[in-house]
Amino acid sequence: MKLLNTYESVSEGEAALGKITGKKRLASERDSTEVIYNLFGEPTWGNFYRLGMFNLRLLQQILDRRETGQAFDQAKHQEILSMLRYVANQFEIKIPDHWL
Repeated sequence: MKLLNTYESVSEGEAALGKITGKKRLASERDSTEVIYNLFGEPTWGNFYRLGMFNLRLLQQILDRRETGQAFDQAKHQEILSMLRYVANQFEIKIPDHWL
């Protein structure tokens, strides 16, 4: 398990915890007078998608348009891929070939 995201409220953290699959846990941490909630889980693209992270929903729309031969924002596609390369490196996961 790795740290996937941090939340400012327990309700946000618990909602996120309910969205992801696999081994997971929510841990609170006190920083001076504030409490933050760290979401730990399996770093998979599916979990990141369910959490609404890294523009994966927009990527899905772009790929759907590309697959049907419609015009799509190539610059935005490359921008998202650039970010995903960083994420893939940080979490040691592979970007699916069909996203490239």
